[in-house]
Amino acid sequence: MDLGIAGKTALVWGGSRGLGKAVAARLAHEGVSVHIAARDARTLAAASGEILAATGMTIKTVAADLGTASGRSAALECCPEPDILVNNADGPIPGDFRHWSRDDWIAALDVMMLGPIEMIRQTVDGMAERGFGRIVNISSRSVKIAQPELGLSNGARSGLTGFVAGIARAFVQRDVTINNLLPGPFDTDGQRRHVDSLAERTGRPFGEIWQERAAANPARRYGRPEEFAAYCAFLCSTQAGYITGQNLLIDGGGYPGSF
Repeated sequence: MDLGIAGKTALVWGGSRGLGKAVAARLAHEGVSVHIAARDARTLAAASGEILAATGMTIKTVAADLGTASGRSAALECCPEPDILVNNADGPIPGDFRHWSRDDWIAALDVMMLGPIEMIRQTVDGMAERGFGRIVNISSRSVKIAQPELGLSNGARSGLTGFVAGIARAFVQRDVTINNLLPGPFDTDGQRRHVDSLAERTGRPFGEIWQERAAANPARRYGRPEEFAAYCAFLCSTQAGYITGQNLLIDGGGYPGSF
């Protein structure tokens, strides 16, 4: 399927690793001019080289933090008029809410709620004026299956979900859509950090927890980043203009509900 986005411009946050890098690579494969933003210049350079080798597309990079005003400004200087915006950031490591301070909560909100909202605020009107835009927030299934050790993520990402529900319908008539993708467990460095922290807290071996989590999923495995990227790329396509304001699970059937 031709997604109809060759020649479009994309800004992908967290594009140096994991799901973000997979999305950047997939968009580049579709002929999109991709800019990736992340905090570490070294991993950005490595990701850019990998994607160039795989797709033949040159990837522009910017070292920036989604959770800071200066980081967002730097990203928009690099890519001032994105047609496609993918908001994506690592969640905090698991913990006990009794140990979290106000600073912990504010840091989580800055990265997982307020940062994405600011990026939407600064790009959505331009998309509407140009008559095309796709905004995808890479969130987490924790907004539907809240886990006690992920309280910071549960709260911040749920706030973003509510915000998107309130504004998405206002832009779809201009062919601008805003959706949230809710990944379950994927085979990424972020998932390994999560399991590392669980192993440290419980004293159980990493390998035991890793295999247990895979076996607990109906698919009996972790998702592959490439699977996630293909879904995200479709949401960014011209064919997906009738999908907006949605929270779309991609979790191997792990969510047990009917709705």
